Order: sequence, then C-alpha cells, then structure tokens
Amino acid sequence: MGIFFRKPKIKVRSGKKDRFRGWIKCVQCHELVHANELRQQYHCCPKCSHHYRISVQERIEQLCDAGSFQEKFTTLQPADPLEFQDIDSYKNRIKEARKKSQRDEAVCAGLGMIFSRPIALAVLDFTYMGGSMGSVVGERITRLIEHATCQRMPLVIVSASGGARMQESIFSLMQMAKTAAALKKFRTQGLLYLSVLTDPTTGGVTASFASLGDINIAEPGALIAFAGPRVVQQTIGEQLPENAQQAEVLLEKGMIDCIVPRKNLKSALSFFLQFFVDASPKKRASLSFVPTPIH
Repeated sequence: MGIFFRKPKIKVRSGKKDRFRGWIKCVQCHELVHANELRQQYHCCPKCSHHYRISVQERIEQLCDAGSFQEKFTTLQPADPLEFQDIDSYKNRIKEARKKSQRDEAVCAGLGMIFSRPIALAVLDFTYMGGSMGSVVGERITRLIEHATCQRMPLVIVSASGGARMQESIFSLMQMAKTAAALKKFRTQGLLYLSVLTDPTTGGVTASFASLGDINIAEPGALIAFAGPRVVQQTIGEQLPENAQQAEVLLEKGMIDCIVPRKNLKSALSFFLQFFVDASPKKRASLSFVPTPIH
C-alpha cells in the first residue's frame, strides 16, 4: 500500500492586512473618522463639524431634487486671448485643470429644483484652477443671471474661489463689473438672489457677485476675504487676529447674514425661497428658521 502525502493548504496573502483602511485623520480635531461616515455626514467631521471641500457634482446632488438639474451654457469654452506664458502656457494649464477636475471650466451653471421650487443655480469648482474667475466663468454666470431675470426665477450661486484668473488679466477683471451689472438688473425686478460662500471665497469673486446676495450665507469655518491672511500680513506688516477672515468673525461684523451647516443648507435655502417668494405676509409669520449657534 503506497504512502500518500497530503499537500497542506497554504493561504497566501497578497499583502499585510490593513486594519485601518478607510480611516481618515481629521485635519481640524485630529480624530480618526471613517471615510464612509464622512460621506454620510456630507463630508463634515462628525467629531468637530469641520467642513471639507466637496465636488460640484456632490454639491448639486445635495442641493437639488434628484435628477432635476440641467447644466446650461456649455458651448462657452475658455480661450487664450493673451497667449499667456509663465513657467507653463495657459493652454497647458487649461488641459491640466480639465484632467484634474473632469470639468470644462471652473463653474457649472444651470437650472434645477429645490423641494420642487425652480431655481437658477451656479456652483464654482475649486479643483479647476482654484475656482478662478476667467472670462468664461463670468460669462456663464452673467447669462444665468440674465436667464433668471427673464424667467423671473430665484438665483443661487455657491462660491469657492481663489479670485480672478491672472492668465486672462483685464479680461478676467472685467467679469467683476459684468456680473455685478447683471445682478443690478436682476434686483430691479424684485427677484431673490441667495449667495452661498464656502471655503475659500476670496479675491474678485468676493469683491463682486459673492457679496451681493440679498441673503449671504456661509458654511462654518469658511475663509472669506479679498486677499488671504498671508498677503494681508505681508502688506500691513502686522499679525492678523486669530480667525479674522473666517465666517464666524464676519458674521459678528455684519458682512454675512447667517452661518448654516452643510446638512441644513438645502432646508435653509428652501426657507428663504418660501419666505421671500412664495409666502403671503400672514404665512411668513408662521415660518421659522434658526441658524446653528456659533461656538
């Protein structure tokens, strides 16, 4: 009778098992948070409520009713009128920005619905060249404002920007005047503009349409300024007070009207739409909105 040896079954691991896979260390409170939990909390830390930046698509999905948003003005595409060149050409920078953000420009403008209420909505994309405002960004926003004026629709713009796009020089700076002029005509029609300022909102965007809302709403902890703290400190030669350009301080100084956590933002926008657009004077008295207290 032959002798048979059974070959032992050996479990082969492709690599060391990582028990901490999916965990993220919060940049604010330094606590460990799982990525799934972070997504469920609208990309806000469940421990300290730090608001992380989110993509344009995530912002639209959060604010608009499912399947209601339709992007407009996509035929407007960036050009290189000055043939700008620094350490790289502007054309190459545009290609890199498109690859990084998977979008064709730093703004997405279109029409959607918030709890079945039609709105005109624009969302700036910080991953596309820092959400900088070039001629196409300004033109898309201007056309959206003009469309909202003609159709008598409320307007919502969510800002996240480093300011004007230096590669377009004067073409970029003129967008400040153009968007502000369009908003002036919009306002003469008695229409509602809600401006949402997220981290960061700076430069020419802050100095134009982002600060011109009938109601200026900020996310907690958002940096809101014309020039960033480092630039200001270098200019004046003094240290700025702690958190001088954050939303909480600007609320105390009257630059913004309220601070709304991301999870409550859609409900807050809906409240303002009801209060200023839909509700009669008697019904307004029954509506209530209380922003989250500032700690």
